Amino acid sequence: MVHSKAAVADGNGRFSIQTLEVAAPQGDEVLVQIKAAGICHTDWDSQSWGKPLVMGHEGAGIVTHIGPEVTSLLPGDKVMLNWAIPCHKCFQCQEGNQHICEVNSPVTAGNKASGGHATLSSTLLDGQPIERAFSLGTMSEYTLVREAACVKITVDMPFSSAAIVGCGVMTGYGSVVNAAKVKTGSSVVVLGTGGVGLNVIQGARIAGAAKIIAVDINPLRLEMAKEYGATDTVLADKADKGLMQAAQTVKSMTNGRGADYAFECTAIPELGAAPLAMVRNAGVACQVSGIEQEITIDMNLFEWDKVYINPLYGKARPQIDFPILQQLYAKGDLILDKMVTKTYALDQLGEAFADMHAGRNAKGVIVF
Repeated sequence: MVHSKAAVADGNGRFSIQTLEVAAPQGDEVLVQIKAAGICHTDWDSQSWGKPLVMGHEGAGIVTHIGPEVTSLLPGDKVMLNWAIPCHKCFQCQEGNQHICEVNSPVTAGNKASGGHATLSSTLLDGQPIERAFSLGTMSEYTLVREAACVKITVDMPFSSAAIVGCGVMTGYGSVVNAAKVKTGSSVVVLGTGGVGLNVIQGARIAGAAKIIAVDINPLRLEMAKEYGATDTVLADKADKGLMQAAQTVKSMTNGRGADYAFECTAIPELGAAPLAMVRNAGVACQVSGIEQEITIDMNLFEWDKVYINPLYGKARPQIDFPILQQLYAKGDLILDKMVTKTYALDQLGEAFADMHAGRNAKGVIVF
């Protein structure tokens, strides 16, 4: 049992810094000393999920102990963590859809807080079991995870950069490459240039898109988008309902047809249909940000032959995709270090959330 300082959500919209007790690994479990943890809007939301949780679902660190059934890792290995933990045996895993594992995925298992393999007795707060968000709980000095949640880091990469791969980077890049399958020489429009949007942009650049149009209401964000591969920008008006005026601008920039692909990365329900207005006939609209609210869509936006997809987590296959992302980083194609705008100590989490909401960071990271 190790003692671990951690950010703990109370379930009612608040968090505090507490000291946990984390058990030694059993079976296929791995004890990881967290070196860096990414910060995103899901972490903010997790404060209000109705029960206490160890916060955090993006992280990287060093393996300190392994369970007797672990075969691919050793103490001392550097790892990045993945929150959509595959079982490799269920129908969806066998179909290649590891990100929607029927056993462990916190989404398909119907429990956003943790996957199906939450070991409640492994982490204690004041002697009582507490769940770890997404079976990770990375905003903690130590965490106990399954072997399948770990991908070994094999390139020279700071922990702060490695930590952000396991959510926003994978979601953005994978939505482009795995889900939409953007073609070389194509045109792409990206709605929203936060952390996920920037990774869609650089995913499109890596895929060879010829024109990448970034759309945002924040001019500073649009300048940032150019650094990641945007060839053109559109400064949208907040009063532009459904971004229909912006869509006309995009069409004028794409031979009057619309883009080949459009990606919604705003997390604003009212913009759920906006990518359909941006693409040409038979184009692909991709809803990236995970909108779950009920929305109304004018079916005219689907005319004609447009395809609308709603992938989860960039259709991640961690042991395949994360090593690819590491190699792209090592080659200089995938920008990560610059994306980490600011780092924080754990007790500065409140400040980090404030910076996130103000849009000051591409990505904020807690460094232990």
